[in-house]
Amino acid sequence: MALGRPLRLCGGVLAGGLLLTGCSGAGGGGTAEPAGSEQQVTASGDTRSSPAQSPTPGASNSPSASASPSATGLDFTPDPARAPKTRAEGLRLARAIAAVPVDLGPGFVKRNPYESDPGFWPVLSANCVWQREPLPATVLASLTRYSEVPAEDGKGPIRIAAVVTVHRTATAADWEMAETLEEALRCPDQQLRQGERITDLFSQSSAYGDLANINSEDALTESGKYYSDELGGPYYYYWIQNRLAQVTMAVVGRGAKGRTKEEVDAAILQGTGRMLNLAESELEAPE
Repeated sequence: MALGRPLRLCGGVLAGGLLLTGCSGAGGGGTAEPAGSEQQVTASGDTRSSPAQSPTPGASNSPSASASPSATGLDFTPDPARAPKTRAEGLRLARAIAAVPVDLGPGFVKRNPYESDPGFWPVLSANCVWQREPLPATVLASLTRYSEVPAEDGKGPIRIAAVVTVHRTATAADWEMAETLEEALRCPDQQLRQGERITDLFSQSSAYGDLANINSEDALTESGKYYSDELGGPYYYYWIQNRLAQVTMAVVGRGAKGRTKEEVDAAILQGTGRMLNLAESELEAPE
């Protein structure tokens, strides 16, 4: 499916404030930032062209179990020949999909470090602390890219993390979605790293066709409050994760002093739509 389908936002606001429901003329990523992703900002060296407008994901009003990979009427048919089968192929796909600063909107630049180690992925421990662990056998690659609008004119930074995880199978990716939904129920308060935490988390889930999710096989959202020893708080926190075939894609956004929900939401929506379009372009069977 070609990139550049028009974005048309239509009605519906979640309790957390993020407009998610959408319309699309052509049919149709829960990962907290791991430790070691702070502080310095570098100039963006990415050469990806400015993104065309993209479709938005949908979300339901209440948590539900994740749909099976086959339970979809999505206008998307993956090509088995294009599905990654090795760690190298999985990493290439993750790098092709993960949002770069230009995908998020004006003013975004890289943070330093910019990318996580793709041989590890974030895991929420039994005591609700995020940490990085080696990839399980069911995962080919997991890549996080960190971007921000830097602090300026008395306003704090808007920080965005874009996460792409490539599983060996769609079933394994579906299990990740189900487990991610459970994490907010198990740990409504979580420590991202030393000096950073999120509280009062609320998760929602929708399979394709549920309450305007017309762009992915499964969608999750999570809202809460963000606190930082560096920046203060509470500030706006929002997260969206989608699944297409064997790939999950998440965008995590955090506000700061002087930043509005709308500013954070705009970056989350733009990054999510862009990654969904890129994933379709990489994985879809020829028409």
